[in-house]
Amino acid sequence: MPVNRVLDVVAPRRLGRPYRWLLGAAWTSNLGDGVALAAGPLLVASQTSSAMLVALAALLQRLPWLVFGLWAGAIADRLDRRRVVMVANVLRAIVVALLCVAIATGEVSIGVVLATMFLYGVAEVFADTTAQTLLPALVPRPHLSVGTHRLQAAFLTCNQLVGPPVGAFLFALGAVLPFMAQVVCALLAVVLVSRIAASPAPDGAPGLAVPRDGERTHVRRDIAEGLRWIAGNAAVRTLALVILVFNVTWAAAWSVLVLWSRDHLGMSEVGFGLLTTASAVGGLIGTALYSRIERRFSLATVMRACLLLEVATHLALALTTAGWLAIVIMLEFGAYAFVWGTVSTTVRQRAVPQRFQGRVGSVYMVCVFGGLVAGQGLGGLIAERWGLTAPFWFAFAGAGVTLALVWRQLAHIAHADAAG
Repeated sequence: MPVNRVLDVVAPRRLGRPYRWLLGAAWTSNLGDGVALAAGPLLVASQTSSAMLVALAALLQRLPWLVFGLWAGAIADRLDRRRVVMVANVLRAIVVALLCVAIATGEVSIGVVLATMFLYGVAEVFADTTAQTLLPALVPRPHLSVGTHRLQAAFLTCNQLVGPPVGAFLFALGAVLPFMAQVVCALLAVVLVSRIAASPAPDGAPGLAVPRDGERTHVRRDIAEGLRWIAGNAAVRTLALVILVFNVTWAAAWSVLVLWSRDHLGMSEVGFGLLTTASAVGGLIGTALYSRIERRFSLATVMRACLLLEVATHLALALTTAGWLAIVIMLEFGAYAFVWGTVSTTVRQRAVPQRFQGRVGSVYMVCVFGGLVAGQGLGGLIAERWGLTAPFWFAFAGAGVTLALVWRQLAHIAHADAAG
């Protein structure tokens, strides 16, 4: 009975049994990715001391989103989404398993590691793009925010908090161990996703079938159709632009965070670690408070508050000269960032028809990663020219102007609904 009560809290029965399988897969796959989040950079550093190659490794993880993101969205809207997720996760497991063989046999090199990161990233694009379309197909529309909240919590707990220290510990025991664990997690996620179709969805959920209109078209035509739909939907289009700009400004500031903490605040390596840990702890606080926030405030109010806090955070970090205060600010950042992620995802999933979920979701991910790549480049250039606090001032100004421009539209965005 206690186990059942805990399960009901984590995944309420009203969300249905298919959602529980999906949530289990999310916990498992995020744990594997969290382990790799620490082990991956450690493996790269063990193979090279070149700063350029280390930076290239980070780039190769994001590049597939820019190259294949729109294609992944179209594929998700054309094929059986559950099977796409399963196949992509199997491919991820195979790629990492080959890396394990290379490490175990002493044949690993920086070239092998970089190739693995790129290929893994390609499979991840298709797995993650398609996985995000499963929730609105399995959960009734009124419960989407609850389902999104639980999935976000799984990411935060396993990917950001539990996984990285486990990955670092396993790497210290043996370089191959964290990647073996990642393979096991990916395969277990495949098994859990396979169980979704065996369980009936609750009343009100549209189900896994993807609506089809007419004959099957070329993928490029599907992509164009999705882009036209976004261009014609003011609420979804504006939300995509907000996410793009806010990721550019965020990445510009965060690109120099390690240097800013060391040279501007005088913090040690441990202090920098506390900054990142504080944001994860803040996310847990956001997790605990989200249900109350959702009940007490409208979605438009929550969206405005989150974006306003983002602007204020950049300003506060630009002004602070104390390490302890920076840690407090990062705690607040983690809390509202989690709430924003849940709300913005829920709003998008409610507004987008089932047949466009993959394509629209992929556009959003391209905006996220495109913004991160552009912002990181801008942040470095700005810091070189005007100093380490300049990227935070740039982020404050850019985010502030953007928020002012969309402030009145957020009410319409928050309550946009699918037209069909």
